[in-house]
Amino acid sequence: MSSKVALDTSVIVEYIDKRGELHKQAELVISAINSGKLTAIVPHVVLAEVFYVASRIYSKLGFKDPLDKAEKLVKWLNYHPYVETISGLTLDIEAGKIKYSYRIALTDCYVLAASKIYNATAVFKKREKEILPLENKLKRSYRIIFLEDYK
Repeated sequence: MSSKVALDTSVIVEYIDKRGELHKQAELVISAINSGKLTAIVPHVVLAEVFYVASRIYSKLGFKDPLDKAEKLVKWLNYHPYVETISGLTLDIEAGKIKYSYRIALTDCYVLAASKIYNATAVFKKREKEILPLENKLKRSYRIIFLEDYK
């Protein structure tokens, strides 16, 4: 049985950005998923956000059809044998509770909710401004790691 990680959009985007500051760290996470050492839990809203951000990146890089390339990435994630794309009322309610309690980005709430429901470690690229003052409080309730801690 593999360990589980709930992936934030930032980790997936850092993986596709070969020039990203934390690309190597993101690549290690995705490699562990590809080999089956980790199972990724990906809330449905993360797929939408990945599509949007990836299409913007592909557009800036000059790809002929950035929307098609972003769609292929999202489909690859969705159909990956070691990625569970999740949705549902339980997840929505838990994410709503987190949003109510912490007032952080909704997608981050979904990642934390997924980590709680699926007993997974939430993986984020770095600490965003809104997370910094809440980090200790969040870590008391959720298993969280940040790629920036592994430079």
